[in-house]
Amino acid sequence: MIIRVVLALALSAPPVMTPSQAAPGPCPVPMPARTSCGFLEVPERRDAPERKIRVGYAVRLSTAANRKPDPVVYMSGGPASASMQLTAFLSRMFPDRDVVTVEQRGSRYSQPALACPETAQAMLGRLRPRPAAPADGLAAAANRCRDRLREQGIDLRGYNTKEIAADVVALREKLGYAKWNLFGVSYSTRVMVDVAAADPEGVRSVVLDSYLPESVSWYDDFDRNLADAMARLGVREPFEVMVARLNRTPARVAVLDPLLGREFTARMSGDDVATILAEALQDAEVTAVAPALVSALARGNDELLRPLADAAGEGLASHEFGLYHAVQCQDEVPFNTFTTKSRLFTINGDKEVCDAWQLPKAKPVNATTKAPVYVLGGRYDPTTPLRTAEPAAKALPSARFDQFRTSHAVFLASDCARQKIAAFVADPAATFITPCSTSTLPSPFRAADLHVTAAPYAISRSPWLAAPFALFALASLAQLVTAALRGRALAAYGGLAGVAFAGLIAESVNTMASRNETALAVGLPGTTGLYTWLAVASAVLTAAALFHERRWPHIAAAIISGGFLVWWFTWLL
Repeated sequence: MIIRVVLALALSAPPVMTPSQAAPGPCPVPMPARTSCGFLEVPERRDAPERKIRVGYAVRLSTAANRKPDPVVYMSGGPASASMQLTAFLSRMFPDRDVVTVEQRGSRYSQPALACPETAQAMLGRLRPRPAAPADGLAAAANRCRDRLREQGIDLRGYNTKEIAADVVALREKLGYAKWNLFGVSYSTRVMVDVAAADPEGVRSVVLDSYLPESVSWYDDFDRNLADAMARLGVREPFEVMVARLNRTPARVAVLDPLLGREFTARMSGDDVATILAEALQDAEVTAVAPALVSALARGNDELLRPLADAAGEGLASHEFGLYHAVQCQDEVPFNTFTTKSRLFTINGDKEVCDAWQLPKAKPVNATTKAPVYVLGGRYDPTTPLRTAEPAAKALPSARFDQFRTSHAVFLASDCARQKIAAFVADPAATFITPCSTSTLPSPFRAADLHVTAAPYAISRSPWLAAPFALFALASLAQLVTAALRGRALAAYGGLAGVAFAGLIAESVNTMASRNETALAVGLPGTTGLYTWLAVASAVLTAAALFHERRWPHIAAAIISGGFLVWWFTWLL
């Protein structure tokens, strides 16, 4: 999927700060102990400093006896992704250091938050069966959002990478740390390189996960990046087959609108599915099941589109799109040519919004740093691919590059990556990072690993749909116990087969979920078909017991087992 602390010091460092000196307040998300949250007041535009805004941050003080004086400061990507929710996760990565999580200006936990439900709703409307009229399209929605934000006194020109980087520098000065270690992922890698260039004396080391260099033409490259990721996953041909099929005959899929809280029937073309997959592949668990998912969609298993469509809706509700558009329209879109129309509606949509907003083009920073830098990349990442991240990393004077067999936001998926990041921060000058003692990643699923079906996802949304399975399991258990006590062998063996079936299915589903919960959106474990023969045997033995002795317990057991098999074969499988 990816990819969500505090002030202090050391005996030899400047005076020890306390949470009260960091203007603490209530935290907007659950936090570990010894965490304080606050706001950094900064100018909305530093070239016109009259209007002030507030940037949210959290600081978690380390309790380690060997606590180091230089903390780790982390910012999520996006643009417009929240950071604070990862405070506890990062504190476990760096137990001997304070951890500071800083929000981007205009994001969810800053003030003001630049939400833009108008464009989120218009983008979701791309999937509605009858596209909206031009007057209600994305450009019109973007203008309504822009006008509403302007009425609130917000100057969108103040929400760009240069100002966000300056906020990070100002936060170090406010908290009183002499030096700290920068940690960025995806979009915020660009921010952190700018911070390192602007504040060299305050930076001890830099971690860049899924590096997005300033020189990349991100929009112009994205279709190629997605195709390359599909090729590396071994499903380039099925992917193109799926896209072509659904472009000819779009699928109709029930989708929950997260903004309105009700379902509608989406019309999903192949290009729409490609767009959603491009976003979904940023999650390592999705990457692991992508070969099975794409192959199934190429064969026409359109019922698997429901979890993808729901994920797209949820994604549109997870960002403050006013901030996202402001950053992209100043720092990214103007540096792309758009000479070829993309198949991805998000790419075209961003261009449409920026054409409507007409924000000024940012001046390239061309930042670099002499601080030690550790850059991580994911082999299957379609967003910040190795093809662009690795050369940019090698262009930094004191950088080393590492790739992992995962996707975007490597540190969220790979314990090996987390070990290496921690080792680098512990000793940035070391010429060698110790290999990982352990390494667990969501391993890819082979065709035999999954029995493709949409039923588990439907059950996850409506658990009552699993009632036939629960009833069969309970009936089998009751049949086993009562028949065994009364010495009725056929009925007892029928109950035993049913209990064994239910137990093996539950155990295999639990094992797969612990390995990769997302896999349940694609199907059941590949052993399901084999175990199904136990359910069939249970029904046959139960029917045989009924033939020999027509008693109501046998009648009830036969009806339940027969009904269960009809449900199992016609709906679940």
